[in-house]
Formats: sequence, C-alpha cells, structure tokens
Amino acid sequence: MKLSVIVPCYNVEYYLVDCVESIIKAKVDNMEIILVNDGSVDDTLKVIKELHKKYDSIIKVVDKENGGLSSARNAGLKVATGDYISFVDSDDTINENMYRTMLDKAIKEDFDMVVCGEARIFDDHTDVVDSGIKNNCYDKNQIKDIMPYIYPAACNKIYKRSLFKNIKFTEGIWYEDVEFIYRLLPTLNSIGVVEGYFYNYYQRAGSITYTYNSKLYDLVDNMNSLYKYYKDNKLFKEYHDVLEYTYVRYLYATFIKRLSKMKNKEEYKKGVERVIKEVNSKFPEYKKNKYLVGKKGLYLKHFNKFISKLVYIKEKNSKN
Repeated sequence: MKLSVIVPCYNVEYYLVDCVESIIKAKVDNMEIILVNDGSVDDTLKVIKELHKKYDSIIKVVDKENGGLSSARNAGLKVATGDYISFVDSDDTINENMYRTMLDKAIKEDFDMVVCGEARIFDDHTDVVDSGIKNNCYDKNQIKDIMPYIYPAACNKIYKRSLFKNIKFTEGIWYEDVEFIYRLLPTLNSIGVVEGYFYNYYQRAGSITYTYNSKLYDLVDNMNSLYKYYKDNKLFKEYHDVLEYTYVRYLYATFIKRLSKMKNKEEYKKGVERVIKEVNSKFPEYKKNKYLVGKKGLYLKHFNKFISKLVYIKEKNSKN
C-alpha cells in the first residue's frame, strides 16, 4: 500500500523544510511526497529543489503557475500514484505517528477515509480539536449521523485515491475544505477514527481563520454551491436535515463570527442582512431542525439583527 502526501507550496521558504522533515520522520514505507510549487515569488522553489535533491527517491516536484490552494491540490492529485492520499499544508507539520497509525487502521478494515484530531499551535499555547467523530462508521447511515459534527478539514485525514475519480477541490475559492468535505461525505461507505492529535496546525498572524477579508463571502457562496450540488445529485431529500443544519451553522455562526472582525459597521450590517435573507430563502423552517440543541442550537434558532449587534460589540471589545 502506497501513500501519496500532497503539499501545496506558496511563499513558504521559511516553513517548508520543517514541514517536509516531519513527513519524512513518519517513516512510512512506500511513500511519495508531492511538492507543488504554486507560483511562489520568494525562494520556495529553491527550497523545493534542495529537498528534492536530498530526498530524490521520495519527493516529486510539480511547478505550476499560481492558482490557489485547491488548484495546487488538484495538480498533486494528477500525479499521485498512492493507494491512499493525504494533504499537508506547507507551513504545518505532522506527528511522526500520524501516518503509520492511520494507514494501519485504513488497511485492516478497508476504510474509505480515516480521521484524527488536530493540534492548533499558537505562539503561547496549544489547543486541540477533535475530529468530531467518536466511533467508526461502517455504512452510509452512520456517516450521515456524524455529518453535522465532523471537523471539515482536509488535512487531518487520509483517503482512498479512488475517491478522487469524480471529486476534486473547487478552484478559485477560499474555505474550500468545508465545500469539499461535504461533497465527499455522501460518497463514502466507511470512516475510521484514530485517537491522537496528530496534525499540527500553526496559527500564524494573518491567517484567514482570524482575519476579515472580502473573500469571506466565499463561505456563503460555498454553502449555496453545496445546496445546488445536493439538489442536482438528488441528495437533498435524504440529507435535508444535515444540509439545513450545516448551512445555518456556517452562515449564522462561522461567517458572522469572522465578519464581526471588520471595522466598517455598515458593511457588517449588510453581511448580516444577506445571510438572514439566504437562510430564510433556502430553509425557512430551519428552527425545527433536530440538530439545533444545546447552547449553539439556541443561538442559531434565535439569531437575528439584534443578536448580530451583540456579536459585533463583543468582537470590538475583545480588540481593546
């Protein structure tokens, strides 16, 4: 069984060596590391060539024009030959036990995908994020049950390469992981879970997770794209509750939280008005959704313009 690790690289000359060395230390037999230079304008390509020279039996190099993270991942998929695929962002690292543990799980029970936890590393502390799945899933119904809770990141998982015959990453967007994972999940027949926070996600200044940018609206567009995808592929009825909850959660929670970081209050209000309109047009009866439980469910059920003002005030005060 061969593992292909795809590493998109864009202006990461100071981080790439640590990233690649961490993958090498995983000591997986029959592994290839595919470094995709996505039109870097610093010395990233030079570093890639040096790594290739040092580890020529393991590393493949793809050099392409800049097209963004999804484009780089798709370029890596085109040359990957492994039975299993994994993705590592080039400014992150992995635990040396990650791939051995996950491959062992995948091979023994023939899982389509295997997930692990993630460590989020800040300058002064580390947080851990669970995969969102407590138990192995052995059929589509079990997978559907966990869909509202899964942590929808691409990099804390390994996948059978056969899954990518019909599904690729959507190019030209931000927040591509959410859109990708929720298109992928209905195609899976099984998911394995391993304990351990094996993926190291470094929280660097300027991360899109913690800053506002107009590309934040890609999150809204991605949710609408998923809505259309489920409709077009006759999945909407079967996955209605899951999709409804996911749609509302990402617009009223994730989007609003990140939108609240912007300085222009009027633009914030426009964003709030847009997502309220989107939710009411797509899922007018969402408050009946069975997944709206606990504090988060209470927030989502009662979200309105007044609550959005409180979110904005809280974010503004947190900056002072």
